[in-house]
Amino acid sequence: MRQVIEFELNGQEVSAAVTGGQTLLDLLRDEFELYGVKEGCGAGECGACTVIVDGLALTACIFPAREVEGASVTTIEGLASAQGELHPIQESFVNQGAVQCGFCTPGNVLSAKALLDENPSPSEEEIRVAIAGNLCRCTGYTQIVEAIQDAAGRKS
Repeated sequence: MRQVIEFELNGQEVSAAVTGGQTLLDLLRDEFELYGVKEGCGAGECGACTVIVDGLALTACIFPAREVEGASVTTIEGLASAQGELHPIQESFVNQGAVQCGFCTPGNVLSAKALLDENPSPSEEEIRVAIAGNLCRCTGYTQIVEAIQDAAGRKS
């Protein structure tokens, strides 16, 4: 049985008909064609599907689509300006070499955004805790941590 839900997606009010077992990942990719949300593990373990829902970073592959009724959802596509100007966190990831293959990048950027929105001056340990659910096979995390530190310095 389908249920129509309404929510805010990247700053715009949207609606969609969802089924009981549908995940937020499937809704975002299939209905809204937001392919920056990646499916890695399908079990909430790798962080490739991280999005922000009402300020919290969460894994969309295990989050029920129905649960975003009335919520605000941000995907990587919602960070850059309408004119294509990168968000400061995205700029920091580029400048610090934190983007290699790119598969984990959207999840790491969104985890960083959720952290910096809550804590504009995190310690290195707080950054590492915030991205602990995001697996990266390319960078060794050093550049990712440095990018988030750089972004924290830019946000002032």
